[in-house]
Amino acid sequence: MELTEDQLKVAEIELQRYLPQSLKIYGFLVLRNRVKSDPYIVLVDRWPKFSVIICKPQYEQKTDLFKDTMVFANDEAILMETIRKASVIDWSRYLCLGISLPHMEIVKAGASERNVPNDKLAVCHMMTLDDASKLPPVDCSGICLNSLDESHLDLVNQTWKFGKNQGAAGMIRNMVLNFPSCCVLDADGRPVSWILTYVSCALGMLYTLPEHRRKGYAKVLISSMAKRLSGQGYPVFCFIEEENIASYQLFKSMGFSEDPSYREAWYGFNDF
Repeated sequence: MELTEDQLKVAEIELQRYLPQSLKIYGFLVLRNRVKSDPYIVLVDRWPKFSVIICKPQYEQKTDLFKDTMVFANDEAILMETIRKASVIDWSRYLCLGISLPHMEIVKAGASERNVPNDKLAVCHMMTLDDASKLPPVDCSGICLNSLDESHLDLVNQTWKFGKNQGAAGMIRNMVLNFPSCCVLDADGRPVSWILTYVSCALGMLYTLPEHRRKGYAKVLISSMAKRLSGQGYPVFCFIEEENIASYQLFKSMGFSEDPSYREAWYGFNDF
């Protein structure tokens, strides 16, 4: 069943019971219930005590397929039963789906039943910051901070690893225009380092132009955004790809921690 606006607020509270494993969907609902964003449909297997919750974008144009479908489940059998329903997952089109790594095996099995190919996009550590007041001190002197705006979309898109994919620009536009962001500006007012917030409320797309690295900008941005999100009542977390050791060490040095047994996975199904 599809949740109404009032039910989305109840679901946000219910997901707190399953933190931190439910953090991605919980963060999505925290943002969704408070700020404007591109339209998503939120489905559950039953109400009010659901075992599976799926957040998927409304497909209004082809480029919307690039946006994540996000899933949380606490029952593997019900997860398989749910994703087998054509009304829930349309296996005939491209699907970018994120879920915990063990549950991804169930999703892949469901796709295999329909001979739908899959491609691993990322497997990530989920790192959280429990108390923003305990962030290490950073030196912000002489650094001009601001939020990203629409004039910066091309720059962000060109430097993101998935920016060449069709639909990435639209996703980044939604993030910049609707969600918290922070950037370091040079003397001419141009961004040289930045960080954004994904639709799940996770921090991401942290990037510094090569000629401006080793100046401490990343730590300044992480600290600023963590304090901002925490102050607004949002969870503070990020996903770091397993092979990105530098980013993992950076966020760890800023006080972020993880459950080492937990991984979040993103896979693409069907060719885009």
